Amino acid sequence: MDVNGRRVLVTGASRGIGEAIARSFARAGANVALVARSEGPLKELAADTGGTSFPTDLCDPAAVEGLIERVEADGGPIDVLVNNAGIDLAGPFVSTDPADLEQIYRVNLLTPVQLCRQAIPRMLQRGGGHIVNVSSLAGTAVFPGLVAYSSTKSGLTHFTSGLRADLKGLPIKTTVVELGPIPTDMLSHVDSYRPTEKSFQRFYRTHLIVDIPREKVADAVLDAVRKGQKHVRFPKRAAAFALLAEAPRRTVELLLTGVPHQ
Repeated sequence: MDVNGRRVLVTGASRGIGEAIARSFARAGANVALVARSEGPLKELAADTGGTSFPTDLCDPAAVEGLIERVEADGGPIDVLVNNAGIDLAGPFVSTDPADLEQIYRVNLLTPVQLCRQAIPRMLQRGGGHIVNVSSLAGTAVFPGLVAYSSTKSGLTHFTSGLRADLKGLPIKTTVVELGPIPTDMLSHVDSYRPTEKSFQRFYRTHLIVDIPREKVADAVLDAVRKGQKHVRFPKRAAAFALLAEAPRRTVELLLTGVPHQ
């Protein structure tokens, strides 16, 4: 897809990876619609990129309901949906506050699912579109203390694979982005729980994971939309974990060749 002149909705756009993705698409000529809870930074980014801002609490089901319709009513159709918003949660599972569990599953998994459900029928009516779901390599292998976070990302990756099966033969592409550590405020939170911190330290020492600049991720996401790529994975040296987890899904996909999807 040529993104020049296209409208791209990015969630979690006020900082970190989301901000970098929004800036990358804007530089490529896209019209960006920015969604996040932080109204001030979101409006600043909209001013910088020539985009539009939609302050929204993605943990609130009432705010998420009809979000795509509201964004399209104020600026036009969404051609690319980037579900980037996410939160982390490090600590022992048994002592996790139930409200925190509810929040992480809603923001990281349920909200992206709901936004896809809102966007896809509209994309089909217009003849095409692209869905990008930003997941994590933590969805393929779990460190202690990250059971909730990792399971939300595993779910998002598997959901994207399911979407690809459902949409086969239709003019909508999907990309799942599986990331290791990206230097952002979110990454700094893993130090709050010693087993999680020690797990990261060990993988850094073995060089299986390395920090990847968010700008590199953003440019790769842009490139994936342009080329219709199914996967973006960083760091490359840890991509084998994602490939192993993908193998059963890919095998089933091949075995179902020729089976009607509509």
